[in-house]
Amino acid sequence: MTSAPQLGTHRAITLRFLAAPSDAGQSGSVPAGKVLEWIDKAGYAAAARWSGTYSVTAYVGNVRFTRPVEVGHLVEVRATVVRTGRTSMDVMVEVFSGPPATGDLQAATYCLMIFVSVDATGKPQVVPPLTANGEAERMLQSWAAHRAQVRARVEDAMRGIAFTDAGQAPRITMRFLAAPSDVNWGGKVHGGIVMRWIDEAAHVLATAWTRSPHNVAIFTGGVRFYRPLRIGHLVEVEARLLHTGRTSMHIGVHVRSGDPAAGPDGMAETTYCRTVFVGIDAARRAVPTPQWEPITDEDRALDAHAVELVRLRAAYEEHARS
Repeated sequence: MTSAPQLGTHRAITLRFLAAPSDAGQSGSVPAGKVLEWIDKAGYAAAARWSGTYSVTAYVGNVRFTRPVEVGHLVEVRATVVRTGRTSMDVMVEVFSGPPATGDLQAATYCLMIFVSVDATGKPQVVPPLTANGEAERMLQSWAAHRAQVRARVEDAMRGIAFTDAGQAPRITMRFLAAPSDVNWGGKVHGGIVMRWIDEAAHVLATAWTRSPHNVAIFTGGVRFYRPLRIGHLVEVEARLLHTGRTSMHIGVHVRSGDPAAGPDGMAETTYCRTVFVGIDAARRAVPTPQWEPITDEDRALDAHAVELVRLRAAYEEHARS
């Protein structure tokens, strides 16, 4: 007879499956929102396995999409707990894909996620501590610790940023009810579904701005989950253009939700993030995007906010290379 595994002894998990035709987006490959959904599932599995409890997504940072995931390809999503706090777990998630006939899997993206262990009432609870074993694990812990410093600077830059009717930037708002099919294992909408909604709203805005559906996300970051989103609640996903580069569109997305019976006063912010899209041609090369000029004080503040986030990310990447 074998004994049950000890909590905190299994820190890695790999999900493996084929990208299905139903996963395809407008470009023909798998859209970023679907990949983000896979990332969240793998991250949750690793966090729940380490803690032995239900865990909630608190933050997703710096998801850079380096290559597309093609329909029919074998996909591996590898999630590893690399650092723990008192009630939190830093989980590194990597996505690889390639033709199943060859088994040659190439990296598509990676990111760091933060999960919090909670009990049946939603109260955070202590997780088993992770002790680094060897130089490779110590380097991963150091990387996660540095990412926490960058995350704090990003959140400082985001503090006080608001979308109001004073802004004249292009925007769209999607409204719908959170359906029972969106439920996760804890009875609420799981983070991966919310990230898919974010990607869809940003794609609609990018399509309206460029007058072309051939747009892809190349980066999503600063995804902070402030509160749970419940089944049956009214959901508003607002995407607003913040800044344009030569080929890029920087888009801020706010997610709000609330009991529809409570009316507008019952809506509260659930999630905020920033995502970057580029338009592509038939060869998947980036094409110039129409330029947008800020008009109001709020537009100029949001444009400067987007530029500052680019600077913070570039400073982190320079530090990582040094």
